[in-house]
Amino acid sequence: MITKINSCGLRGIDGYIISVETNVSGGFPSWEIVGLPDTSVRESKERIRSALGSFGFVIPGKRIVINLAPADVKKEGAYLDLPIAIGLLTASEQLFIDEPELCAFMGELSLDGSVRRITGVLPMVIKAYQSGIKKIFVPFENAEEAAVVEGAEIYGVKNLQELIDHLVGNEVLKPVSVDVNEMFSQAARCALDFSEVKGQENVKRALEVAAAGGHNLLLIGPPGSGKTMLAQRLPSILPDMTFDEALEATKIHSIAGILPKDMPMILNRPFRSPHHTISAVGLSGGGTNPKPGEISLSHNGVLFLDELPEFKKDALEVMRQPLEDGMVTITRVHGTYSYPCNVMMVASMNPCPCGFYGDKKHDCTCTSKKINAYLNKVSGPLLDRIDLHIEVPAVDYKDLENKDKPEPSASIKKRVNKARKIQLERYNGTGIYSNSQLTPGLIEKYCVLGEEANGLLKNAFESLGLSARAHNRILKVARTIADIDESRDIEPKHIAEAIQYRSLDRKFWA
Repeated sequence: MITKINSCGLRGIDGYIISVETNVSGGFPSWEIVGLPDTSVRESKERIRSALGSFGFVIPGKRIVINLAPADVKKEGAYLDLPIAIGLLTASEQLFIDEPELCAFMGELSLDGSVRRITGVLPMVIKAYQSGIKKIFVPFENAEEAAVVEGAEIYGVKNLQELIDHLVGNEVLKPVSVDVNEMFSQAARCALDFSEVKGQENVKRALEVAAAGGHNLLLIGPPGSGKTMLAQRLPSILPDMTFDEALEATKIHSIAGILPKDMPMILNRPFRSPHHTISAVGLSGGGTNPKPGEISLSHNGVLFLDELPEFKKDALEVMRQPLEDGMVTITRVHGTYSYPCNVMMVASMNPCPCGFYGDKKHDCTCTSKKINAYLNKVSGPLLDRIDLHIEVPAVDYKDLENKDKPEPSASIKKRVNKARKIQLERYNGTGIYSNSQLTPGLIEKYCVLGEEANGLLKNAFESLGLSARAHNRILKVARTIADIDESRDIEPKHIAEAIQYRSLDRKFWA
């Protein structure tokens, strides 16, 4: 007898349907799994044998062939244990399922028959539902994550016997549901606030501009000037995530296996701060079995690189294309995997090894050769992809003793939200959501300059020796500054402020 049971696999950030075909026939007793299974899939035979035996089921002493279709795609992971077990029971006539084509199963089995949590459930459930599969059975610990998909009937399964009792009608499970709107309303707010930062008003303004347009940012200053403190508070002024953004971020965290058990959905913008010892693969993604890296885990959020020159050269250079394209593409023998990485990259660094080059209060002890070698760890092409270069000077004592309460994050966030709303309305239907994503064609359409503003930009371009990419990024930043001012046109003052944010690299890297 041949049966077909639906399951799902992962290819990059998306799921794909796997048909588990089981044939139990006469012949010498054997058990074969075909269809490019990896080691974890081949080892499922022993887990399934023990799990079925725990509940009194038997493996028929016949020839068993299990085909995982499509056969030309490598199958990885233990999530196929459950559908293989169900397929084996139905093919050996120990279990009968009504309308199996409307059901999908995914889950790892323990030796005692319990169903264990798996990674990547959300993209698999989305694909199953889009393919017309209505009833989806997942591990109990993954049920709330899967229930985020509106319209799908999600059943959380604790063990194999519980699933079989449901399928034969002995004890029916109740579908799991979650209230997404309630989840968003109770989303935790950032505990860090800009009201805790004394002074540094010019840096706060730059962070506001970066948040309003989704721009990349570089902070340069001596130790203790507040670079890390300011960057950590950036999420508090970023716009709230939309449902689609939260869904994309959740898919990536689910695939990586780092979605918290008590959090079925990523509701706040990610803030990732990897250590500078991270490898190029850890930052961009990859590996033998490709997984998303830190730049993808920061999707729709912030990637903070503290002490930028301390990162490995190859790790920094590998980010150049993803920052430009908003996508990481990894090619392996068995296929090509793509992970989105639409991030705000915020980096901080000292101006020299000792940290006090250019500081008015401390003498720099570094030689010119050491300073140049330190700064040249950050390449020109990478600097070109950073929209705002901001100097963070040491804080004066008068700012620290000032009793006036600095502006809170909530007030700044209102202006950021207003600017983002303008951008969403302007770019409706274009597939982009912020000024940082503008293509050259859209820059020509939405960043038109008057004669005075154009002359100002021309003078800066020639005197500072800017690249064509830097020219476009100045226009994007100027468009954001105009949006904060609720100005339809880009005025000379907006261009002047945007140029100011691009001139710092000429001071240190000249």
